[in-house]
Amino acid sequence: MEFDFDANWKLLLQFLPEGWEDKAWELGAISRRRKIRSPEMLLRIIFIHLADGCSMRETVTRAREADFVDISDVALFKRLKSSSEWLRWITANLVEQIYGPIQKPEWLQNFNTRLVDASVITEPGSTGTDWRLHYSIGLFSLACDHFQITDQTVGESLRNFPITRGDLLIADRTYGRINGMNYVVENGGDFIVRLANKAFKIMKNDHEEFHLLDHFRALDYGEIGDFDVFYRDSEGKLRPIRLCVIKKSPEVVERSKKKVIQNADKRQRTLSEETLELHEYVFVATSLPRDVATGEEIMSLYRMRWQIELAFKRLKSILNLGHLPKKDPDSAKAWLSGKMIIALLADAIIERGRFLSPWGYLLHTKRRRCAAYACR
Repeated sequence: MEFDFDANWKLLLQFLPEGWEDKAWELGAISRRRKIRSPEMLLRIIFIHLADGCSMRETVTRAREADFVDISDVALFKRLKSSSEWLRWITANLVEQIYGPIQKPEWLQNFNTRLVDASVITEPGSTGTDWRLHYSIGLFSLACDHFQITDQTVGESLRNFPITRGDLLIADRTYGRINGMNYVVENGGDFIVRLANKAFKIMKNDHEEFHLLDHFRALDYGEIGDFDVFYRDSEGKLRPIRLCVIKKSPEVVERSKKKVIQNADKRQRTLSEETLELHEYVFVATSLPRDVATGEEIMSLYRMRWQIELAFKRLKSILNLGHLPKKDPDSAKAWLSGKMIIALLADAIIERGRFLSPWGYLLHTKRRRCAAYACR
């Protein structure tokens, strides 16, 4: 069967948020009608670069050979750079369209809430280099507010991010280490970080250790535990933190344990009963005091990360595809936003695929777009 690229491109465009073409002009992605005459043409050539993992030079060659557009790789680079804010707008509106609006709670109004993560990027070709991209994204704006490109010797740490007063960093268990948490607090920020078992010793007081399961086992399904505990810094001094925990549902517990057992078997490691039992819980450490946020609010905020976790996972899987702009901040942010759009579109297509239509296109209503997608 012949594959109709144009027909399937038109279908893909129906997943984009309303007004995306007008925003290209408004936000400066396009200012004049020259060789790239429309937002659709610009987005398509950007997708060749980002989704197919082509270099700038290969992208313009493909576009030229397909009689799509004839521009230089330098011109494409400038277009990508000027599209940064436009791509960010598409990203934020796609998230709202797919997952619903992410509203900022009242208690967070004075915080700049940031999701932090990292991904290894292997550039294609025999001379390809492995890089680690450290990036932070505003939870409510979905804007990339910081990125840092390093080689793989620089590990994942909260210390990789600039901190200003009012910043609240949310991170997964890879970042749950003492030096990073100290760094955030010392620079006027706060954190909510998921913890791994035995990431560091948690104390009740100066002499007594806080044993996690002794306290977690008393929790019922759906109940949130909120504990005032301590950890020792590099100088041996006790520092206070809060430990918030919730017990997983039986179904999630079963999946979590199955996954960790499979990983242990693959690595030929033996799991302790304690480690296995701790996978029945999600627990995070936070520097936020009780008069700022309750345990329920802490866990609800951490859950917001998971509202777009699938998109993050797909983003990390596709970040390996392509040549990361390493010298220009604007083009690198545009590159990252474009990759996020592709990840979100993949999520949208998969989610709406259960509404596949025999007629092969989306139906529109005045209020919202119908969830049908078929390109076979």
